[in-house]
Amino acid sequence: MNNQFQKMLFFALPFFILGACSQKEVEKKEVLRPVRYIEAGASETKMQRVFSGFARVGSDVTLSFRTSGVIIEKNIGKGQSVKKGDLLGRLDNVEAQLAYEKALSELDKAESQMNTSETNYNRIKFLYEQGAKPLIEYENARNNYTSAKSQYETALRNRDLQKTQLDYGFIYAPMDGIVLDANGSVNERVGAGFEFVVLNVSDGRMKVIVNLPEVVINRTRLGMPVKIDFPVVEGKTFQGEVIEISPDISTESATYPVDVSIINPVQEIRPGMVANVTFDFTDETKRNNTIILPVNTVGEDADGKFVFIVIPENEKVATVQKVKVRVGSLTTDGLEIIEGIKAGDKVVTAGLQTLLDGQKVGLQ
Repeated sequence: MNNQFQKMLFFALPFFILGACSQKEVEKKEVLRPVRYIEAGASETKMQRVFSGFARVGSDVTLSFRTSGVIIEKNIGKGQSVKKGDLLGRLDNVEAQLAYEKALSELDKAESQMNTSETNYNRIKFLYEQGAKPLIEYENARNNYTSAKSQYETALRNRDLQKTQLDYGFIYAPMDGIVLDANGSVNERVGAGFEFVVLNVSDGRMKVIVNLPEVVINRTRLGMPVKIDFPVVEGKTFQGEVIEISPDISTESATYPVDVSIINPVQEIRPGMVANVTFDFTDETKRNNTIILPVNTVGEDADGKFVFIVIPENEKVATVQKVKVRVGSLTTDGLEIIEGIKAGDKVVTAGLQTLLDGQKVGLQ
């Protein structure tokens, strides 16, 4: 009976081994996490963004003192109209006044010395030409006059410089305008560069000031057409164009100020009114081959935004690769991808937090 059992075991053992191997193959297949993916392509989505702004006439000019001192005269207030040449403020710049008076005194002294040297030079020159004075006296007189003239010219330049420094304590209106902001008060000491007044200078052109984030500022260009709506002017849409783009970011809002001219303004539009400005970045999006992905395909960790792209090994098995991306605007069709992937890449659409870089997956 033992022999019979051994024979049965001998014949059955291969089937157990095959069964175990099959079980392992099944377990191996079950380890491969199934994933779904989409193929990234250049977007042809209509890229429109709306930003709020406010109406303004003309441009703003900031006027500052270019020297330090105490404010002794202030002739402005917010909303006040000023005319070109009006004195807006003045400093009691004692240091500059003393330096100017000293420069005047030095100039008078230098001029007197130059005139005396010139008179003596002309006298010696005449006598030298008559043979009554030796050459050395003539050369000394000429050198003295040349030196005195040089000192006078130096004193003259110093006088002009000190006069300029003294003028730095006065602020005059460069043209007609309206005071938007006025800083400082009488008897307050201020330093050089103190922004005393912000003046709105009207050129008769109505415009809207909007602040654009960095994700769209590079797509904004001069002459770009826009549409403008004012909530208080119902039923009307105005055409506009970009006329100025600030090269510097605003430290207060982390955005870039952009000026938009209103092509067909009406009397109902007044400075300070809120406006909604619609920018169409569609052409710029196509030009840059921008890719739009569903929001759920983009993850984020301590290193920033990322996606998983699929690298197929065959029809059923692939490896996923974690790729950092730089995103742009959120559109109605998804999230704009500026850098990191290209058209044709296969991007995993779900389960990003459970995947690992280099992990093998099953394709669906």
